[in-house]
Amino acid sequence: MENNPKKAYEPHGLLQSHELYQYLLNTSVYPREPEILKELRDASAGHPLAFYGTAPDSGQLVSLLMKLVNAKKTIEVGVFTGYSLLLTALTLPDNGKVIGIDIDRKAYEIGLPSIKKARVEHKIEFIESPALPILDKLIENPLNEGSFDFAFVDADKSNSSNYHERLLKLVKVGGIILYDNTLWGGTVVLKEASEVYPELRRPDWSHTIEFNKAIAADPRVEISQIPLGDGMTICRRLY
Repeated sequence: MENNPKKAYEPHGLLQSHELYQYLLNTSVYPREPEILKELRDASAGHPLAFYGTAPDSGQLVSLLMKLVNAKKTIEVGVFTGYSLLLTALTLPDNGKVIGIDIDRKAYEIGLPSIKKARVEHKIEFIESPALPILDKLIENPLNEGSFDFAFVDADKSNSSNYHERLLKLVKVGGIILYDNTLWGGTVVLKEASEVYPELRRPDWSHTIEFNKAIAADPRVEISQIPLGDGMTICRRLY
């Protein structure tokens, strides 16, 4: 399989030098990426929205954070073809569980053969649905309150704040909520939406900026926003 960051990840990588990004991938990421995840990346490459997929360097961070909190019960809002979902399932212990929520089952089914091949399907509960109703339903059960160790959000940016409020009820104190795309291809520093390219980034540009402001001022979490992939914000729930 060709490991070509220009081909697969150029639309959302923040490193300005392709050579530097290639160095990062070749030195620290690809040598440690399980072969089954490489296969899923390859299977997803032909999708017209392939850049929606979690970048492998971002995925490496997801796995490391999960291990640091000894995650056993996790939730993922936004699945796409399932790269991060498969990575999560591989990271979880055999009795671990991840709930993955996405409106597009067809995209998920692109990665399903790899999930089955990896023999981790028993750890995954995929729910085809908008996320908010599912999160609300989980909250209705008091047993779910503070029961999740880790959450990963890579979905519609217009609902980021809504996801945040619900996940703060579901993720335990000391648990991690990780948000993807929080630097929106570096466009968050621009003054007007009309300056944002590619144009498909424009609808969620203002939502991303507002969410960044809100989460930076949220005393319920401690945060670190990092320029990895398309920008990621790590939140640790304090109370």
